[in-house]
Amino acid sequence: MNSTAALVPPASNAPPGKEQQAAGVGILLQISMLVLSFVLGHVLRRRRFYYLPEASASLLIGLLVGGLASISNTEANIRTWFNFHEEFFFLFLLPPIIFQSGFSLSPKPFFSNFGAIVTFAILGTFVAAIVTGILVYLGGLTFLMYKLPFVECLMFGALISATDPVTVLSIFQELGTDVNLYALVFGESVLNDAMAISLYRTMSSVRSNSSGQNFFLIIVQFLETFVGSLSAGVGVGFISALLFKYAGLDIENLHNLESCLFVLFPYFSYMLAEGLGLSGIVSILFTGIVMKHYTYSNLSENSQQFASSFFHLISSLAETFVFIYMGFDIAMEEHSWSHIGFIFFSIIFIVIARAANVFSCAYLVNLVRPAHRKIPMKHQKALWYSGLRGAMAFALALQSVHELPDGHGKTIFSTTTAIVVLTVLLIGGSTGTMLEALEVVGDGPNNELESYEEHHDGYVSPTFEEGASSQSNLRTKLKEFHKTATSFSELDKNFLTPFFTSQTDDDLEDFGGSQQPRRGGFYDL
Repeated sequence: MNSTAALVPPASNAPPGKEQQAAGVGILLQISMLVLSFVLGHVLRRRRFYYLPEASASLLIGLLVGGLASISNTEANIRTWFNFHEEFFFLFLLPPIIFQSGFSLSPKPFFSNFGAIVTFAILGTFVAAIVTGILVYLGGLTFLMYKLPFVECLMFGALISATDPVTVLSIFQELGTDVNLYALVFGESVLNDAMAISLYRTMSSVRSNSSGQNFFLIIVQFLETFVGSLSAGVGVGFISALLFKYAGLDIENLHNLESCLFVLFPYFSYMLAEGLGLSGIVSILFTGIVMKHYTYSNLSENSQQFASSFFHLISSLAETFVFIYMGFDIAMEEHSWSHIGFIFFSIIFIVIARAANVFSCAYLVNLVRPAHRKIPMKHQKALWYSGLRGAMAFALALQSVHELPDGHGKTIFSTTTAIVVLTVLLIGGSTGTMLEALEVVGDGPNNELESYEEHHDGYVSPTFEEGASSQSNLRTKLKEFHKTATSFSELDKNFLTPFFTSQTDDDLEDFGGSQQPRRGGFYDL
């Protein structure tokens, strides 16, 4: 990250005692807003008032307090404690959120829909970014909106394609929806952030290299970053599994050491990838998936309970703080509102790009799914509607202010701010109505999960039908991929799990370990 913003508020000429007092007031306000947000969120859930989800309430609290601070005579050294520093976001707030996303995955729904999730998250995000970038560039050429260079349009397309459906997922959980729809929305959001930031960094590096690169080299650079980050995350996860398997830390007087080491490995993975010039987000995501499947079962029961509770706690705190933090900074930051046309048409373009993403990918997935496993149109519409923009897009847009020329970065930042506020408040608040209108509200996620597990034994992908009659090359290749996925499940059950864990054959009934006494639930987000 090339931003020069500091992790801490800059020093001022105020006396040390005054600075300490300002720091105390700033931190007190932050804690007060967190308390207010959690209490308000709890009341709204108890009242089943879905028009103002917890994330939206947190954003509004930040906007309100930030607005009051901006029009009042609040001292500058107090305000600095609320500035949104993207380094603070990427280094301290985002890692626990991303790790918990991977750590809390319920393997059966996720991996049974893995082909569809990867299609939406990888191919779909790429399509959305390219479509948005091209439409914004064409809009500039036709004088509909502020004109940006093509690479900067693609950077904007990449950052704005990062979805953050935390609000939608919380309402899905409350109302209960089809488990496969939940898995698609949740799985896409987990991988989507990693894909979006990798695309953004790739486009940023292309812009920085004035010598120019052809399309093939850009793809290779992206794959190097993504695959390298994935490998780093998986490698750290495997190392942690072997350490906890053979180090003998699961005895009573070493529980504290065991828990401390377990907590440190995710950050080790994140910083390792960042230090190698890779994506820490991709790395820590796959570290979370691997550590949950292999390392977690090597912990003592007390450490398992601590790990599940600890990561759920800090991710909840981080998510809530991010929305408050974001709302306060939106109210305090200087914005460029001179290009209203850019904001208006960008909103239209991302709606079109999201549709191109969802419906084209769903068409490809349905081509190879049997009739009873096709994604219904109402689920596709719900998936399209769930494309809220959140903290990731906001942080990348703030970063672009420092990377792009004056005017360009400010325009992108102001546009992203408007899109984040509109999607979180309007789409987040209308999600309950949308679910009812589409008739996708079920009896509850837990019941759906039980029903799902009754009819889907083991780790198998239902994406492809063994007896498909079509002889097309596409179907043939996808059926081969299905066989590969099935082979991997056997490889995992017969070799990887016995090698990296201390599980017995009786513990291998469920991918992810049904023997775990306390799982970071698939719906505990």
